[in-house]
Amino acid sequence: MEMDLHIRGRLITPEDLALIRQLLATEGHLGRTHLSQRLCRLWDFRQANGAYREIACRDLLRQLEARGLITLPPPLKAARKPGYRNPTALPLPLDTTLLEGRLDHFPTPTLALVSRTPHEKLHNGLIGAHHYLGYTQGTGEQLKYVVFAETRPLAAIGFSAAAWRVACRDRFLGWNDEARQKNLPVLVNNHRFLILPGINLTNLASWILAHMTRRLRHDWQRLYAHEIVLVETFVEKERFFGTCYRAANWQCVGETVGRGRNDRTSTAALPIKQVYLFPLVKNFRARCQTQ
Repeated sequence: MEMDLHIRGRLITPEDLALIRQLLATEGHLGRTHLSQRLCRLWDFRQANGAYREIACRDLLRQLEARGLITLPPPLKAARKPGYRNPTALPLPLDTTLLEGRLDHFPTPTLALVSRTPHEKLHNGLIGAHHYLGYTQGTGEQLKYVVFAETRPLAAIGFSAAAWRVACRDRFLGWNDEARQKNLPVLVNNHRFLILPGINLTNLASWILAHMTRRLRHDWQRLYAHEIVLVETFVEKERFFGTCYRAANWQCVGETVGRGRNDRTSTAALPIKQVYLFPLVKNFRARCQTQ
């Protein structure tokens, strides 16, 4: 290796690469999960909240293999087929009677953080049953919320790690590859947003987004022990107009080029989506350029 590499926020030195190759030779038969666990502990490779970054480490190994620097053992379990959706089930029957009218004519909704609570299964079931993309278990840091009117669910919304590379977003932030790799953790992605069928309350979607962005930074800091400064989302332009995001003061900064949010091989053809951003702090650009 002619020069050091930065992958998933870690500097990979020639000594690191030699260690990985040694582990592959002696313990590779135990599988990729075992290798990532061993490396996390040898490197003390942790998230800000202290948890080991095992998923990021497995991705790091895959990136090294893609560069021709190592050869990983075959997966011990078959990879999921494209389009796979995690099976989900609603834990309780839902009230499906029509609820419509002006939002301010009803009691104020409750926005509940359900990650790591019994209501997390409700969130997953709602997305799995009613979102057009279905439910897919995310990797890494993520937060899930359900919006209630008393005990009746009205909506579900989820956030996870930001997309690896988005050209229009990166231009908007003035990011080069080094700045993006270093500062990507201060961005998060609103990857699911669902208003349930039968719910037709004027301005509900923009109300949720406005209240969500007021608390998201605090919730993320509390669960993951690091700050976030910007939220992104992708709106499929042939299916939606992005009206609620615009009403909640999100800014459209461009469009995707029809690749997946983590596609690095230009092989995942997907619908074109508009890219919306919402800053959580005033100096978000400066924070995204931290050296």
